[in-house]
Amino acid sequence: MSEEKPVRLPDPASVETVLASLEAESADAGLAPALDKAFPGFAFTVATIDDFYWCSPHAVVAADGTRRGDHRAWIESELAELGGDLTAFWHRHREDGKKFAEWRGTSAFAFAPTGPGVADFIQLSLGREIEVLAGPVVDPDYRPNSVDHLFEPTWVSRDSAAEAQQLAGPVYRLRGRAGGGIVHMRSFLARRARIEREQREARRTELENRVLHEVGPAGTRDIPFLEASPDWFDFVPRENRFFADWQRSSACAHRIFDHWAFDIHDLEHRGRREIGFIPRPLKMPAGKLALGVNISVHRLMERTEAIDAEIGLPFAWFFLMTHGHWVDPDIGHTIADGLRAGRVRLPDRDAAVLLGWADKKYLF
Repeated sequence: MSEEKPVRLPDPASVETVLASLEAESADAGLAPALDKAFPGFAFTVATIDDFYWCSPHAVVAADGTRRGDHRAWIESELAELGGDLTAFWHRHREDGKKFAEWRGTSAFAFAPTGPGVADFIQLSLGREIEVLAGPVVDPDYRPNSVDHLFEPTWVSRDSAAEAQQLAGPVYRLRGRAGGGIVHMRSFLARRARIEREQREARRTELENRVLHEVGPAGTRDIPFLEASPDWFDFVPRENRFFADWQRSSACAHRIFDHWAFDIHDLEHRGRREIGFIPRPLKMPAGKLALGVNISVHRLMERTEAIDAEIGLPFAWFFLMTHGHWVDPDIGHTIADGLRAGRVRLPDRDAAVLLGWADKKYLF
């Protein structure tokens, strides 16, 4: 956060006004300055993630480039004219040059610090999208078997590397309408912990009366659930542990949002509040690190140190491991065993974090 005290907090309507004001040719370079100008006192940075997605077709474009209107409405109108005859529709349009347009994009995130703490920042979840001429309005080789097949074309390549004529963009759109579009992370984590606590507390009477039936060599015995799980009400959500572990580890000298973004959800589903996030690394290692056969713990340490150097962050491998994709969790357990046996060493603060994780594992 800049020295100027913020006088206006980001809200969806204001952010969308900023995004709508961007010109396509300067949108990438202009996004952060535009946000800074709209929200004095904040200093935004922007990061993108290469996670290609596409939206449903939205327009029909004739061979001469003329737009023929909304994709779904155009199909319905054409079918009505033909009495709903899919075969006639297919013959009419399989070679007439009409194509459909759709938006394709990748995720983007804007961050602004609000204080010195690890969770003191605002995150905006965005999509960076371009409009492309995706393909013909019908599959030229196969007759459609339903109108839904026309509404959701499957005959075009949507590989992120697929060549498609660009019509417009890039544009930035606010995403994460499920409570995650604009988030102050410290407030989010407090809310996450509170909701977890309330949901568990609401079950106290039920759990105080629950009994587990244990079958063993000596026969069957009944154990009260809370005797078997004495820390059930002290559970700490994985989201809060991720940030706490960052603060406790040697990674804390780096701003977390320089290395991670967060896919956040906060919504009601079937009468239950669901809140959480999935961390998204902004820089990924060249390959995955798996626990190989007969590999020594010393060799694993070398490989984790190589990941830290590649990412440019101490203890980076640990947080990639909690993400659950880039580093096999078995590696964390193997190194923790090596620490306990005195065979390898980590900085004291990192060792404490890893051993705490090994005792009570969490993954995303």
